[in-house]
Amino acid sequence: MSDIYLVIISALFIGLAAGYLGSFMVLRRMALVGDALSHVALPGVALGLIFNFNPLLGAFATLFLGIVCIWLIEQKTKLSTESLVGLFFTVSLATGLLITPEPELLEALFGDISKVTGLDMILAIALSLTVIMVTSQISRGLMLGILSDDLARSNGVKTTRINFIYLLLVAVIVALGIKVVGTFLMGALVVIPAITAKNFAKSLKSYVWGSAVVGLLGALMGIILANALSLSPGPIIVLVSGGLFLISLLFNQ
Repeated sequence: MSDIYLVIISALFIGLAAGYLGSFMVLRRMALVGDALSHVALPGVALGLIFNFNPLLGAFATLFLGIVCIWLIEQKTKLSTESLVGLFFTVSLATGLLITPEPELLEALFGDISKVTGLDMILAIALSLTVIMVTSQISRGLMLGILSDDLARSNGVKTTRINFIYLLLVAVIVALGIKVVGTFLMGALVVIPAITAKNFAKSLKSYVWGSAVVGLLGALMGIILANALSLSPGPIIVLVSGGLFLISLLFNQ
């Protein structure tokens, strides 16, 4: 399979999963969490580049460690998730910038999906589908938690466990998305499709899946356009997604 097809298939599944997961992130008013968490992955990406192993593994390792720390501190202190993510975001970004080799810094910050391998594609497909399926399974608990934690608990929803699983899913999709758009632009993959879908969706189901479709379209069109113009795919995907948002405003009348 040629490199361009590996890139397109990987980007399609990542865009689909990021859009689907991002719909719940926007509903939970955590739109900037995905962007901030992407910076938590930077030290792991840097270690992968330094020691010549898959940066995806390094990104997920540091994201997993960060998620666990955020979750544990949140339980002990009752500080908000957003404030703790902000803390880990700044510390991780500073650490990553210090240890990332200068020649690879742009790749770490803005991604380079052109280097995707067959294994990367398989991981992208498997993990993206897993994220969608698990999110679908916990969606009822997520929605009840959005309305009221007390309401969720009264319905037998274990909100603490649901929130931890959700943060892990965010970590997975952020680690995957870094390959596409890098740590600086990752937030766009989860936020823009979700706010775009809100402009035309008529129900919760159409909103969630509409967000997934917008994520897929943004990734597909961005990759094709970047390849035709010989430009970096990450920024083009974000700009195309932004264009889709502007078009969606026509439906929000």
